[in-house]
Amino acid sequence: MSELSGKLLLAGELVPGRIRWAEGKLTSVERLTSVKPGAPVIAPGFIDLHLHGFGGCDPLLDLAGMAEALCRHGTTAFQPTLFPAEPQRLGGDCRTLAAAEAARPAGRGARQLGAHLEGPFVNPLAAGALPPEDLHAPSVQGLRHILGPATGDGNGVRTITLAPELPGAADLIAECRRSGVRVSMGHCRASGAEAKAGARAGATGATHLFNAMTGLHHRNAGLAGIALTDELVFAEIIGDLVHVEEEAFRVALAARGPGGLCLVSDALAGAGTGCEVFHSAGREHLVIEGTAYYPPKEPGGEPQLAGCASSQLDMVRKLVARGVVGLADALTMASSTPARALGLDRELGTLAPGAWADLVVLKESGLSLEACYVGGVSQW
Repeated sequence: MSELSGKLLLAGELVPGRIRWAEGKLTSVERLTSVKPGAPVIAPGFIDLHLHGFGGCDPLLDLAGMAEALCRHGTTAFQPTLFPAEPQRLGGDCRTLAAAEAARPAGRGARQLGAHLEGPFVNPLAAGALPPEDLHAPSVQGLRHILGPATGDGNGVRTITLAPELPGAADLIAECRRSGVRVSMGHCRASGAEAKAGARAGATGATHLFNAMTGLHHRNAGLAGIALTDELVFAEIIGDLVHVEEEAFRVALAARGPGGLCLVSDALAGAGTGCEVFHSAGREHLVIEGTAYYPPKEPGGEPQLAGCASSQLDMVRKLVARGVVGLADALTMASSTPARALGLDRELGTLAPGAWADLVVLKESGLSLEACYVGGVSQW
């Protein structure tokens, strides 16, 4: 039996308490009247729904290395996110990922919760940093090339981002639901009505809120408007305060609260390395204050936003330090809300008896990471 005392994240608040665990799961959670000065903050491990790499590792090349690097930054569960490609190739990549997960050493590194496919069935007019040449028109046949037979398990895919306004998208949402795959709407030009129709068809996510989607207009709510108002849609939000600036972040919080927003990193392979220049998906990236950019196309030009080189913990620190959100809400967006978005909130993202002992232990001053546990096993 192991135990920790400190300020626990319980029901969205930080309260004095003690937790105990055995055989990988929490056995008791006890509220206390007080804890010693300097006691740590204890929260469920962070869950990242959207990241393409970390710690110098690409998920298709070194999933184990990526998973271990994530734990050094407080992320204990994640969805490795694949860039778009031809459907048959994506199907093969998913099988590669599943094989890498099966070969990982038990008890080491963050949990892999299934792949997130960012495309290929998204709108070329909203490709953003995705390569337009790798996008494809929605088709059930293309989806089946990715997921495998209709009686299969989704080929290890848990989430797929698609554009709800494209012809055939409704059929894809229905097919994903039959295969147990969660649909997130993004990289789209959907009107509010089209986004609402996507949600009614069964889409339950919005990929990186405000980025690569139709914004809120008073005569057209767009996907952003639906993500800000539909309680059945969990919105990813990138917390580097570049992809979404401070006031827009506050708007999202006012509309949905921390229970409707999932803090994601959208990290690339160079995240967590401290490198100022790195290569990912065959392209050079520049890192400027935790955000990744493509170099300017011409001398003197502006770099193009490409993704992030920050962890979820980096983003929690920045959001709290800038006064955008309080610590309890930031921790909720990084842990509890993503677990709810995936329907895993009885197992992950919570400090409750019976849940996995996936934990982050933070020093309250500066939020440095003191310890990280996955299934009760220290990851140092």
